[in-house]
Amino acid sequence: MPDVSPFHLDLTENEIEALQQTFGDILRSGQLILNKHTEQFEREFADMAGVQHAVAVSTGTSALQMLLMAHSADGKPVAVPTNTNFASVAAILAAGGHPVLLDMDPRTFAPSLQMLEESYQRDKIAGVVWVHIGGLISPEFGAVSEFCRTRKLFLIEDAAHAHGSMFNGTSAGAFGDGGAFSFFPTKVMTTMEGGMVTTHNSDIADLARSYRNQGKGAAKFGSDHLHLGSSWRLSELAAAIGVVQLRKLDSMIARRAKAADAMARTLDDIQVQYCPYQHMDRASQYKLIVRYSHGVPCDEIKARLRSHGVIAGGGVYERPCHVQPAFADITVPKDGFPVADALCPKHVCPPLTSGMTDDDIACVCEALKAVLG
Repeated sequence: MPDVSPFHLDLTENEIEALQQTFGDILRSGQLILNKHTEQFEREFADMAGVQHAVAVSTGTSALQMLLMAHSADGKPVAVPTNTNFASVAAILAAGGHPVLLDMDPRTFAPSLQMLEESYQRDKIAGVVWVHIGGLISPEFGAVSEFCRTRKLFLIEDAAHAHGSMFNGTSAGAFGDGGAFSFFPTKVMTTMEGGMVTTHNSDIADLARSYRNQGKGAAKFGSDHLHLGSSWRLSELAAAIGVVQLRKLDSMIARRAKAADAMARTLDDIQVQYCPYQHMDRASQYKLIVRYSHGVPCDEIKARLRSHGVIAGGGVYERPCHVQPAFADITVPKDGFPVADALCPKHVCPPLTSGMTDDDIACVCEALKAVLG
C-alpha cells in the first residue's frame, strides 16, 4: 500500500475530459481573461459564501492586498496573527500598512478576543486581518466582528483555508468588510493558482475589479487608469476549473469531514489534544491541528508517522511570522509571543484530503495511535 499523501487533486477523468473541451472553446474564442467563465465563477462563489459580490483575482495574496488598499491601510497599524502564512503579513506591508503581530490562543491557534482588545488600546490599530487558520472559525469570532464594528475597525478575513466553513449561520468571508480566499493547489478547492475577494460592499467590489485590471475603470480595455492597481486577473482557464471545483465543494468537504471525524475520535481515545471544530456549522477541514505534549520536534514526529506509511501535511505554522527573516523589521513586544513560541513547533497536521479511502483513514488513525498514544 502506498504512503497516505496529504495532497489530492479532486478531478475525475470525466471532469478532466470536459475541461479539455472547455479549454479548447476558450482558446478558440480568443477571450482568455475577464469573460463568461470568470463571471460565472464569481456569481456561484458569491452564492456559496453568502455575499453580494465576489471578484476573481490572481492569488489569495493579491486578494488580501486589494482589500487592504480599498480600506486605505497605507500608513496605518493593522493587527494580524503571528501564526499565519507569510502572505497575510506581506499583504499589509505591500499595501503600506504597519503589521501589529498578535499571539495565539492555544485552543484555536488564532488570536483571542482579549488579545485584540489589548492591541486596540495599546497599538491604536485601524483594522484587523483575521485568519481562519486551518479552516477553523474561532468560537469568539462573532464577538470579534462586533468589537470591530463598534470600534469602527475594518475587518478583513483571510479565508485562504476556509472555503465552505460556516459558524452560526454565516460563511467565512461574509462576517467582516471583506474576505480573501486562495485557490493554490493544496487548498480545499483549486484553480491551479487564483484567489477571490468577497464582500457585501459594492464600492469595495468595484475597487477590487479596478485594482485587478491595472486600476482601470469600468471598461475592461482601453479605459483610463483611475487607481494604482496591478495585473491581478484570473485567467478564463483557471475560472473554468474553479466552477467545476466549486460545484463539488460540498462533497469534497463531506469526504474530508469523514476522515477528520475518525481521526478526532482516535485522538480523543488516546487523550491527545487538537483544535476543535465541533462548534461550527461546518468546517472546511483543510487541516486537523494536533497539539502533542511529547518533547519531540515536529520533524521527528513526521518521520515517525512516515515510518507507518503516513506523510504529514504542512503545519500551520511551524515557524510563525515573528521569526521569519523577511519580517525582521517588525517590532516584537518585550514579552514576545509565548504561546506561538511554545506550540507552533509542537503540532502536526496529519494528511486530510477528499481523496482518502477507508483504508487510508484507518492507516492514519493507527499511525496516530502508535506515534502519539
